[in-house]
Amino acid sequence: MGLAALRGDETGACAVIDATLEDVTTRGEGIGITYAEWANAALNNGLGHYDKAMAAGVRATAYGNDPAGMCWPLAELIEAAARCGTPEAAAGACRRLSEMADASGTDWVLGARARSRALLSEDDAAERLYREAITHFAKTRLRVDLARAHLLYGEWLRRERRRNDAREQLRTAHGMLETMSMTAFAERAGRELRAAGGTAHKRTAPVRHEELTAQEGQIARMARDGLSNPEIGTRLFISARTVQYHLRKVFTKLGITSRSQLDRVLPSGHGGA
Repeated sequence: MGLAALRGDETGACAVIDATLEDVTTRGEGIGITYAEWANAALNNGLGHYDKAMAAGVRATAYGNDPAGMCWPLAELIEAAARCGTPEAAAGACRRLSEMADASGTDWVLGARARSRALLSEDDAAERLYREAITHFAKTRLRVDLARAHLLYGEWLRRERRRNDAREQLRTAHGMLETMSMTAFAERAGRELRAAGGTAHKRTAPVRHEELTAQEGQIARMARDGLSNPEIGTRLFISARTVQYHLRKVFTKLGITSRSQLDRVLPSGHGGA
């Protein structure tokens, strides 16, 4: 559900979101509603349907008794509300996110708070916060949020008429989003880049890693990141021999002969979404 949403697959994502909402509502699983509506908000933020994203964000964050599930939806709600011109709603959600950042202090939530505050700020304060967000997200493996921070910073720079600086940020965002197949967000970055006087080049090279099964892709990424076969097996609850079997299939599909070549054929930085 989240993958379809982040990729901007509107038809596929909506089908899964609707089915999930029906299922978890029947079972009384509030956390399921939270994550389904988070996916709904992320999908519509990518597509630029900010009114729909805001409505989904409000629904996702309506049940406040489970703070662990609130971080992602709050970040989506803040972006959507800021784009809809409803700063009060954005500020309220930002205060909730800030409380979580104070409590946990992880680089992800500090980056999310800085990015969210930047959306509600102006001039030097906004720029400082966008840069702070990028610095924090760069320390995490969540490249989705790093790419989106570059996108939002680039959008802000363009509106500040700093076209050269905007193009730099938007090219970075567009390249990262294209590599991750986040089509809707990539198209949004491409539109902004063209509006800033740049050129958005679509990726034309074959994406060979998409030939892998989900498990093969997971094992390949772990091997690329330096985990041994026993370490991979421990994480996936399979034997080291089974890991080696899957790696042989990965090497054959990707046309390589060793794990040292995985960096060359897999997208960099993709430990996960």
